[in-house]
Amino acid sequence: MNEARDETGAATGGVKLLLRLEGLTLFIGMTMLYAAWGGSWTVYLLLFLVPDLSFLAYLSDARFGAIVYNTAHSYMAPVTLMTLGFGFASPLTLSIALIWLAHIGIDRALGYGLKYSAGFGFTHLGRIGRQTDG
Repeated sequence: MNEARDETGAATGGVKLLLRLEGLTLFIGMTMLYAAWGGSWTVYLLLFLVPDLSFLAYLSDARFGAIVYNTAHSYMAPVTLMTLGFGFASPLTLSIALIWLAHIGIDRALGYGLKYSAGFGFTHLGRIGRQTDG
């Protein structure tokens, strides 16, 4: 277990706080944009937790789980989707992107970072879940 800790560096101190505040800012900002856009709150509630279905990939193994989870929780796909939503004036595409980014933001604000292959609890924002000694 100690080897995994050594291989999974995590942000600490002020950097960790800044990353979590950025997440909170993203969540609030995307939710406010969604409201200004006039998106359906039913759709928001239905889609908000969809990215967390990616944790099911951990049923295969930790490495594959981390890849799938990180793909669903990185900014790349939803920012691309948001750009396409604006570019093609597609309300549904834009709505999905804003909800997806809001989800990532609240996850980061709560300390759920991108995962290392050492296991679900090892993130770039530090350990999550129960800690065991030894």
